[in-house]
Amino acid sequence: MFIHIGNDNVIRSQDVVAIIDYNLISSSTIMEEMMENAGKEKKVVGPTVDAKSVMITKEIIYYSTLSVSTLKKRASMISTISKLDDFSDEIKEEETEAEEA
Repeated sequence: MFIHIGNDNVIRSQDVVAIIDYNLISSSTIMEEMMENAGKEKKVVGPTVDAKSVMITKEIIYYSTLSVSTLKKRASMISTISKLDDFSDEIKEEETEAEEA
């Protein structure tokens, strides 16, 4: 499944490693160093001006204008949807049986 994280970016939910509040970057030297290194490698996407959160994936780091709570809700919604049972095959079988009768 996919998650729309704002700014015309859509990522695969299985690639998400972490969702972090943007303000936490400046409070951690390790985070600052990680972001600096990713920037040098051109693996950072999105606007830093209005950023509210940072989405870390396996390959790229995304700045998002959406809040952590909004992204968390979207991610949990994807998780809920993926857990739903798929009854489409059973419905097709019932429709076929009804047409044959």
